[in-house]
Amino acid sequence: MKRSRRSKTPPRSAPSLGGRRTGRPVTALLDLLGRRWMLRVLWELRDERLTFRALRARCSDMSPSVLNRRISEMRAAGIVEPRAADGYRLTEDGRALLRALRPIRYWAERWAARARLPRARPRHGTR
Repeated sequence: MKRSRRSKTPPRSAPSLGGRRTGRPVTALLDLLGRRWMLRVLWELRDERLTFRALRARCSDMSPSVLNRRISEMRAAGIVEPRAADGYRLTEDGRALLRALRPIRYWAERWAARARLPRARPRHGTR
């Protein structure tokens, strides 16, 4: 039987997110979330869309180049999407990730209360 000479399109691979490629989804996610400022950007986008400038203002110590890199990585992972008129917002996958992280937030709040850590005042509209 003769093989077709037609070029087959190679299967699409996951976007390169850097880090190790172990084939374990949880490792890939932890590698992504463990990058400096990544969780902070995720957290700041939890309630509202933010422009690059507003997001940078919320993360005042982060350089613009690092913020740009984190946003690019989050876009490649399908966690954040750009909105032309009003900046960036979490995708459904990004919101699902935040829901999955809720137990950690609740644990941190209980821990902070026991340790008597100072608490930030909630912003309007926080969940």
